Amino acid sequence: MQHEQEAFLQFLAIQKNASADTLDAYRRDLQHFSAVMSAWSIASLDEIDGHILRDYAAMLHRRGYARSTTARHLSALRGFFGYLHERHLIGSNPAAGLRSPKQAKHLPQVLSVDEVRRLLQSTVGDRPADLRDRAILELFYAGGLRLSELVALDYSVVPQGGQDWLRVLGKGRKERIVLLGEPALTSLRQYLTEGRPQLATADEPALFVNQRGSRLTPRGVQYLVNQRLRQAALLKHMSPHTLRHSFATHLLDGGADLRTIQELLGHVGLSTTQIYTRVSSARLRSVYNQAHPRA
Repeated sequence: MQHEQEAFLQFLAIQKNASADTLDAYRRDLQHFSAVMSAWSIASLDEIDGHILRDYAAMLHRRGYARSTTARHLSALRGFFGYLHERHLIGSNPAAGLRSPKQAKHLPQVLSVDEVRRLLQSTVGDRPADLRDRAILELFYAGGLRLSELVALDYSVVPQGGQDWLRVLGKGRKERIVLLGEPALTSLRQYLTEGRPQLATADEPALFVNQRGSRLTPRGVQYLVNQRLRQAALLKHMSPHTLRHSFATHLLDGGADLRTIQELLGHVGLSTTQIYTRVSSARLRSVYNQAHPRA
């Protein structure tokens, strides 16, 4: 089974342009599935049918896996067995009727415009780390970047001359243009001229670097965002993705249409973007309830 799994992962990488994170997650999920099948004394792919896959899904539920994690495991299996069936490596597809658990619908948390302003003000200072953190937060909010997109940025993508955009690789290695406003461009230029030269090693290609001069990791970015939250006295749980949600919600509040927001976020389908209409409605309701004397 291991040989077939590696062939499937290579197919995802080459033919589907799957990201490294997706490949790592699917590899772990398929290895877990193989270990369970071995424990159940199932050695051949031909022995696996729909009943066994449903038993596997039920086992994930009993073990307390989150719905999103279970859904990813089952998505890996549907892709894997679909791949085998299309290449006539198995007679029938046992995962054809395998359904993922319904996901709980949670509105993404967003910051208000005032909270974003307070967060950005927490980076006031001329230390290299202050300049770097301000540029990072401005890029998250001005461009709606994903965390993976930001940490992957290289110095070579820096806007030149009058350029007010960046070219980034999003999910599935799909390229998109990220627009930047003047505050973000100003913060980025100041970091490049006064901050990065004091932080980066001579041969480091990364745009954003840590105190050792090497590329910032996702965990490192999360750590600095949490630090800035505490400095801004924002006592709420927030991830870098919260600034992406805030970017989209504030655009919608300002009158932007969903198709434009979809393009700016790099969403494949409009349905993913439509969640921000619910966020905006929830914000309106909250303000109404607080402000209206008869709410």
